[in-house]
Amino acid sequence: MLKQIDFTKLPITEIVNEIIYTAAEAGASDIHFDPAEKTIKVRFRIDGVLIDYTVIPESIRKNLVARLKIISGMDITESRLPQDGAIKTIIKNISLDMRVSSLPTNEGEKIVIRILDYSSSLNGLESLGFAPKNLEKMKALIKEPNGIILVTGATGSGKSTTVYSLLQLLNTPKVNLVTVEDPVEMNIDGINQIQVNSEIGLTFANVLRSILRQDPDIIMIGEIRDDETAKIAVRASITGHLVLSTLHTNNALNTIERLRDMDVETYLLASSLNGIVSQKLARRICPHCMKKRTAIDYEKKLIKSNLGIDITELAYAEGCNECVGGYKGRIAIHEVLVINQEIRDAIANGVPKEELRKLVYTNDTTTLLQDGLQKVVQNITTIEEILRLVELDDESTKIVLGKADNNLPNNNIVTNTSGEEEMLDI
Repeated sequence: MLKQIDFTKLPITEIVNEIIYTAAEAGASDIHFDPAEKTIKVRFRIDGVLIDYTVIPESIRKNLVARLKIISGMDITESRLPQDGAIKTIIKNISLDMRVSSLPTNEGEKIVIRILDYSSSLNGLESLGFAPKNLEKMKALIKEPNGIILVTGATGSGKSTTVYSLLQLLNTPKVNLVTVEDPVEMNIDGINQIQVNSEIGLTFANVLRSILRQDPDIIMIGEIRDDETAKIAVRASITGHLVLSTLHTNNALNTIERLRDMDVETYLLASSLNGIVSQKLARRICPHCMKKRTAIDYEKKLIKSNLGIDITELAYAEGCNECVGGYKGRIAIHEVLVINQEIRDAIANGVPKEELRKLVYTNDTTTLLQDGLQKVVQNITTIEEILRLVELDDESTKIVLGKADNNLPNNNIVTNTSGEEEMLDI
């Protein structure tokens, strides 16, 4: 259970510290301060889900907002425009690095604090939940002397953690490694890290042009956001550099399509793209209250058609004092595509999406759905959680399921803890 605060006995500085400390101790990734007419609701995002923590009374509402803006370096006199800030501090022996954002709403300023935690990056790729086959692919990809490796996924899917893990492996005294980021989220010794600043014209594209004159071996681009950045990244990889970057797409096939839409020359894209890593974060089953239930027919068919495994039981958790709703922590599910010559030729020739899908999702590529279901079978997460993340009619699952969709019920149907079917709001 989360520790509650007595607002009547603490000064505002300690109230703010207690909220941040409680969130960090609970493993929250974000703290939301949502303004209402007279109060502020405080919510924590734990394992990807927002939960209510407390309500700030009207008597200290203004002081709390002012305190948050002061310690994050914002202008407390400006409440009409969005602002960004940062906090680096130590609270009760916990070292915290946070990004702060304020946004004016009709009820007042909404403030969100993102608590950055890259401890997983320091533990290496092995700690990120890669299946053995996918881990081998990742290690092979970063041994290539040039080309582009893209890590893709939605906001908050752990892309930066994966990229930083790759940088840890690549960071040796023999190479000149340069990053362009917005913002620089983790300082790494031995790497030249550049913070973009669009207000003065220091954009991704402008910085990349200058980096190419700095004799780099490896370049990390925080995010490919536009056509110009994509074109420069592709050309940099062709001229003998290894390029790492991220993109907001759902899977490997959509990533190739997105790069095509970015007006990158197809022959250059075909020769430069080495691999695509797509990922999402699934909540882990709480080990303290985990139980087993009988699997229903459609779950058995789904796992059989994707993994070729017969199952009779699945794990679930009801929830306890150690977790939130039966889940504690998260693990990534991955889809790792290594671009082979056949896929390169298809990209260069501009083959239709349907044909490209057949080449991308061969027996050698484990889809997000397959990787997620493997973790379900291993009792790491639940089938409900995987269906929440990966829709059965997603591009990457069509090849796997084929015509099996007719044998499966609606993918919004899941089972409750008693094994009965019920609707899941996805």
